[in-house]
Amino acid sequence: MKLVVGLGNPGAKYERTKHNIGFMCLDFYANKRGLTFKMERKFHGEALKQGDLILLKPHTFMNLSGQSVRAVADYYDIAIDDILVIYDDFVLPLGKIRLREQGGAGGHNGMQSTIDHLGTDTVKRLRFGIDSNPLMDAKDYVLSNFGKTELDAILPSVKTVTEIIDAFVEGMTFSNIMNQFN
Repeated sequence: MKLVVGLGNPGAKYERTKHNIGFMCLDFYANKRGLTFKMERKFHGEALKQGDLILLKPHTFMNLSGQSVRAVADYYDIAIDDILVIYDDFVLPLGKIRLREQGGAGGHNGMQSTIDHLGTDTVKRLRFGIDSNPLMDAKDYVLSNFGKTELDAILPSVKTVTEIIDAFVEGMTFSNIMNQFN
């Protein structure tokens, strides 16, 4: 069983924000396959189970994402090695993807919560570049909406995330996934 988590914030207010790129990637993946998420209170989020894959969009708000990840991992007895977390990174250029097998949260509260709740920093992650704006406070920037040209620019990377999820689910080693997509 594989768990792929997209980090974001619930609600229409945050739907198109840069901080919600994790949700957007999972929505794109599900839409391409005609799949639908369902609110699962026991998981504190929206989940979708398809064969040996579970997609999760935590509804705990970003800073408490780990609660939801832990709930699903415990319920399905999913090993840490079978979890992939997708989240935004304003240090990376817009649309740039970086895969890592472990490490710190890099100041990302949703990833820090996930690390804290799982009790390890050996959590596979996909950092999705959203760029930055030196004229804006980081919090305001990540909670700002993507513009039309930005959405057009990230679409190829969102499609690549779909390929990464497929490779992860099909059992390709993560080092091979990193070699292919980094």
